[in-house]
Amino acid sequence: MKRREFVTALGVGAAGAVLAGCTGSESGSEKQQASAKQEKIKWKMVTTWPKNFPGLGTAANSLAEKITKMSGGRLEIKVYGAGELVPAFGVFDAVSEGTAQMGHSASYYWKGKAPAAQFFAAVPFGLNAQEIASWIYYGGGLELWKEVYEPFNLIPTAVGNTGVQMAGWFNKEVNSLDDLKGLKMRIPGLGGEVLNRAGGTAVSLPGSELFTSLQTGAIDATEWVGPYNDKAFGLYKAAKYYYYPGWHEPGSVLEGMINKTAFEALPADLQEVVMVATRAANQDMMDEVTYRNAVALKELVNDHGVELRELPSDVYQELRTISDEVVFEEAQKDDLSRRIYDSFINFRNLSDDYQKISEYAYLNGRLMTGKG
Repeated sequence: MKRREFVTALGVGAAGAVLAGCTGSESGSEKQQASAKQEKIKWKMVTTWPKNFPGLGTAANSLAEKITKMSGGRLEIKVYGAGELVPAFGVFDAVSEGTAQMGHSASYYWKGKAPAAQFFAAVPFGLNAQEIASWIYYGGGLELWKEVYEPFNLIPTAVGNTGVQMAGWFNKEVNSLDDLKGLKMRIPGLGGEVLNRAGGTAVSLPGSELFTSLQTGAIDATEWVGPYNDKAFGLYKAAKYYYYPGWHEPGSVLEGMINKTAFEALPADLQEVVMVATRAANQDMMDEVTYRNAVALKELVNDHGVELRELPSDVYQELRTISDEVVFEEAQKDDLSRRIYDSFINFRNLSDDYQKISEYAYLNGRLMTGKG
């Protein structure tokens, strides 16, 4: 072999060896990454709802299933109903402390820990389901919500919405505001503060205790959610009158809370899976309850003889006046609450201007023209 050919061959061989070495190194790195991606991570999700309860409990199950499937089984979520791992109202502490990595509940239950959290569940005469989702994801609400939960090592997200709720089940008629005086009613959050201001007594109870409390007279009235969930609890067997509309909860957000330390330990792709799954579960529940509430209301009235009542207009207006006062006063308690309140009200005003010529105008026109 000539010298020039020998040198060329030697160079090619050396380069090939180097490239082979690089390829081997990269393959090793890729193998490590692939191995890490195959590692199975197991999380616990604790909820405030009874195990597998229609709508609320099944929404938590749906979220867990979505995360598990979307991750290809790499992130597996096991759901625990209220009382299985922690009490119904122990969800916040369990996730904050890392006993569980996720929770499914409603943020107004945590007003004793973070008063501003109430704004992200339901505000009396506030935003409906479509509006509150828009505020959270596009109007700055999510950033403020994260700020509320930052001291607790929690990341919040919306995972479902009940839509406009019912005003509740009553064992006595409501003909004037005086009928609310002395009334002992299960009603959480800011709505409970409004009832107290109106002369009633707000009681906080988990869903599992509502039927017995109403049936035995421990409480005079209760709100829960809407026809679908209320029917599942059999509340129509314990009270005579079913009032509407749910002024106290016009679009109640179900909350997904995530332990921040656990979340940040996930690979970036699994973090994205978790957040996308919560958005999908949020929309899925809104779709489901819109259908199931319509079906359940018809069954309650036609099959079970439920007496459906509209709140008198003067009672409704007086509750609106009291609500505005209570919500404003609640917002003055600290700087963060004031900023959340300003953001919320500004968005509501902005939305009102548009809804008047869109959703409100269309629905009013549809109702006036009657069924086809």
